[in-house]
Amino acid sequence: MERRLRYVDFVKLGIVNNRPTLQNWIRDLGFPPGQMTGPNSRTWGEDEVQQWLDHRPSGKKPTPRSRGRQRKNAFRCGESWRAAERQGSGPASWPSRSSS
Repeated sequence: MERRLRYVDFVKLGIVNNRPTLQNWIRDLGFPPGQMTGPNSRTWGEDEVQQWLDHRPSGKKPTPRSRGRQRKNAFRCGESWRAAERQGSGPASWPSRSSS
């Protein structure tokens, strides 16, 4: 008789970490849907899960997209006012406005 796996078995084996991921795999990636063995219980055959794991795609993850161009102003890049003062590009080096 084939061994039946439950969700907690998947977590213990490191196959999946959460239920939404498992649901997405069933819907999008062809993971076996399993069988309802009770009103709130679903189990999977160990052989069908192993077969899916052996044949699932295992390509590289896509390279993350860049976040756009770098900002020109140092203050918007997270640099503190004091650090900018030390470099001579802070408010003290800005030309003053004289009122007439």
